[in-house]
Amino acid sequence: MKDTHPAIEELFFKMIMEKSGEERLQMGFEMDEAARRLAAASLLNENREASELDIRIAVFNRFYEIDLSPEMRQKVIKKMQEWNLKV
Repeated sequence: MKDTHPAIEELFFKMIMEKSGEERLQMGFEMDEAARRLAAASLLNENREASELDIRIAVFNRFYEIDLSPEMRQKVIKKMQEWNLKV
């Protein structure tokens, strides 16, 4: 569903493109971080007893479930668990 008027959409695109590549990249990083924080808050709300590591793993799974095979995700989760023990 698109509810934005085409003229406004064009203006917004122009404003974004006037930013430097560095500014646009920084915006992307900030949006990614915001999405991860929202996902973590949602997951924590579902399970208040979850540890920080459990939440990090759940966020990882939510973001990469489609992109990575189950085997690759398990390898990454194993590394996350190992790193958590070292810290």
